[in-house]
Amino acid sequence: MPVHALDSFYLSITLLVTVAFQLSGFAIAYTFQFDKITDLTGGSNFFILALFTLLAGETYHARNIVASVLVMCWAVRIAGFLFFRVLKTGHDGRFDKIRNNFFQFLGFWIAQILWVWIVSLPVIILNSPAISDVQHGGSNPAFGTSRDIAGIVLWALGFVIEATADAQKYRYKSSKTTPKDRPISSGLWAWSRHPPYFGEMMCWLGIWILCLSPTTNGSVSSSARAAQYGAIVSPIFTFIVLMFGSGVPYSAKPQAKRFYLMAYGPDAGQEGPLVWENYKEYLRRTSILIPLPPVVYKRLPGIVKTLLLDFSMYRFDEVRDGRLAIEEAAS
Repeated sequence: MPVHALDSFYLSITLLVTVAFQLSGFAIAYTFQFDKITDLTGGSNFFILALFTLLAGETYHARNIVASVLVMCWAVRIAGFLFFRVLKTGHDGRFDKIRNNFFQFLGFWIAQILWVWIVSLPVIILNSPAISDVQHGGSNPAFGTSRDIAGIVLWALGFVIEATADAQKYRYKSSKTTPKDRPISSGLWAWSRHPPYFGEMMCWLGIWILCLSPTTNGSVSSSARAAQYGAIVSPIFTFIVLMFGSGVPYSAKPQAKRFYLMAYGPDAGQEGPLVWENYKEYLRRTSILIPLPPVVYKRLPGIVKTLLLDFSMYRFDEVRDGRLAIEEAAS
């Protein structure tokens, strides 16, 4: 029978596990000013929660196993890749301005606690006693419905897109022969400016759909069913974080700033203006998130591009942002 711990949805125990794990990582990272475990701690936390709830819930039906394994596979891939990347680069530039500030650095780890726990909710609730008790009392719930298949296919496509895009970007940045005066525009990156984010969104939407599928031939309580539907906060939160938090905003304008300085900064050469024109052409033909053929996206009117999430907040203003960038580079 499932282990009952604090509440029947495993919300409290998984939050406590996440807080303990992340604060342990913060203590190490802040004490030793050590960047290399930040993303490793975040990614591996997903693995811990999926495995812990599966074992504690003791409901080894196909859906529980598949959903938990898919989460663990995603966690191993993202944690392993990010850990490998930071080992190669030597440090994480995101923390250069906050690494020595206790409260600002702690703020990142608190945000990571929320990210891990909220995004893991579909599999936490699926494996919890609120669902497991009903499953133990009834027959083995059917698995392989059209909804199950849709969830698995979405996850698989997202996983392949995210992993492939990360590998393509890493090879591009690591190569000594690729031009550094223009952004990557090959492979998946020719169709989207942020394909790993799109893949990650697909992964967690697929996990929620899979975990929402009917879990028994009988019925679950109304509160349990509401919790399963409520776990849609997982893909929604993923979308919000990537589109308005540490995802696109963190990369869009800083990337534009880098190419603007190549064109007009103190060290710009005679070919500088061409660098900026090439970058603007790249923006015109490349979708910000949803992969689309460049020949199609380039011809779309501005209002359609906005509907496809290319918001003005991501755009580099040549007058205002450009002036600030040049002043900062010159100081």
